[in-house]
Parts: sequence; C-alpha cells; structure tokens
Amino acid sequence: MGKALIICTSVSHGNTRRVAEAMGEVLAAPVVSPDEADGLDDYDLIGFGSGIFLQKFHPRLREFVASLPRQQGRAFVFATSGLPSPRLSPMARLLEGKGFEVADTFSCRGFDTWAPFKLVGGIRKGRPDGTDLAAARSFAGGLERT
Repeated sequence: MGKALIICTSVSHGNTRRVAEAMGEVLAAPVVSPDEADGLDDYDLIGFGSGIFLQKFHPRLREFVASLPRQQGRAFVFATSGLPSPRLSPMARLLEGKGFEVADTFSCRGFDTWAPFKLVGGIRKGRPDGTDLAAARSFAGGLERT
C-alpha cells in the first residue's frame, strides 16, 4: 500500500473526525480538512468524508471535490449520519467524474442534534461507539488489501 490521505469535514460533534482518525490509524494516513489538503497527486489512496446534512455531504467537502482538476487515483467515501442509509453514491459519482476510482464506501451512525432532533436532545447519543470505530478500522484494513 502506498501513501494515503483522509480529507474530512466534521463540524457538529466530531463524529466524522473520530471515524476518519480510526481509519487513519490503519492506513497511516493523516486526517486533514479540505482547506488543508494539497498535493493530492502524492497519494495513492484518498478518503473523502463528512457528516450528512439534509441528506447530503457537507457543502465544504462537495465544493472542494467539485473544484479538483481531473486526475487519477483511488478514493473511498465515508460518512456519519443520525439517520440510516445515507446516500453515498452522489459523492462517489462526483469523484468518479474527476477521474478517481472509488474503491468502496463506509457509513455509520453519529450523534445528531440537527433542527428537529435538537428539541429532544439529539438522536444516536454515544455514536459512533467502539463497535462503529472497530468497523471503520476493519473497513480501512480491507482498503489496504485491495
């Protein structure tokens, strides 16, 4: 496995950052924000992730990917969400349109206090938990072998 990088937007509770760091441990990959990411050609595998907001990836991550020049490389997509089954395919398609081969996707639940959930103190408290982080590490291990 060559060099890996994880680009992560985690703004609410640090959910996605914790998942990214768990993956980064396995991949020996730094975790950076879109503002800190540069020299993408230096990496063999790049992860792109954020929390899901209104059923979409965070705008900062979407704008970053949209601004990338066409290039080649392997990528993966990940997200945390208070609700089940977030749609990861729009980000995967955006990356494929930029020339990336999307190796796989990963998602898990995350503590969510967005609008209506704030009224009840949020949903998915305590997530991502140890099981979620172990799943993230296992996912990253699978990427290493492909």
